[in-house]
Amino acid sequence: MRGVSRLRHLRLEDTPFEVREFSLLWLIALATYGVGDIVTTLTILYYERRFDEANALLVASTDALGRWGLVLPKLAVFFLCLGICVYGARVGDKVLYYLPPVTLAVIGAFATAFNLRLFVG
Repeated sequence: MRGVSRLRHLRLEDTPFEVREFSLLWLIALATYGVGDIVTTLTILYYERRFDEANALLVASTDALGRWGLVLPKLAVFFLCLGICVYGARVGDKVLYYLPPVTLAVIGAFATAFNLRLFVG
């Protein structure tokens, strides 16, 4: 029962923020950063082959782990940002709540658009 009482503290209904808004923010971040950026980057790196990854950390990671070397660091960043957002919701901090998903969405949208431009151009 002790674990159940802990879960009650993670409910968004107990914060000043709305569940629908939270879901929409993270759906947009997932679509742009999680799916758009990853899919377009993988397409360019493994199917187009005219371009190389510019991020040195991702180059080392993909050299060691292949495609998972691109996906795992991005998942780690995504879940770190999700954790910061949840913490922001728990303490009622609007900056910590809104900044992570908005930042990921902007970065993801830019990266996706940039990758599509490389692929088409």
